[in-house]
Amino acid sequence: MGSYVNTSLERGMAFKVEGQYEEAITEFRQLLSEDPNSSDGHYQLGLVYGFNGMFDESLVELQRASMLDPSRLDVRNDLALTFAMLGMNEEAKQEFEEVLRREPNNEKALKNIVFFSEPS
Repeated sequence: MGSYVNTSLERGMAFKVEGQYEEAITEFRQLLSEDPNSSDGHYQLGLVYGFNGMFDESLVELQRASMLDPSRLDVRNDLALTFAMLGMNEEAKQEFEEVLRREPNNEKALKNIVFFSEPS
């Protein structure tokens, strides 16, 4: 199983980089059918859904990836940005705050959280 999963992840990422999102989605779904608890698979599928404008689906996948591996700050940052795109500002702020709690100098979170801070 393992070698096929890695191949699906690698192929999916290559398709994503080339902008071939439908093919990438197929590969990431294949990966998740083999390994439903793959944080990478859910994360990459969530990103591609976002690129395709499928923000609700993207949110589900990014939340799943974050739940499977809460320590991944890249996932949390992208989840926060997706919340923000959907107008879910409180959720976005909470994710950025969690990133900064875990890594106070995280540049992506520091740059973006200012949009969700209360004016002083």
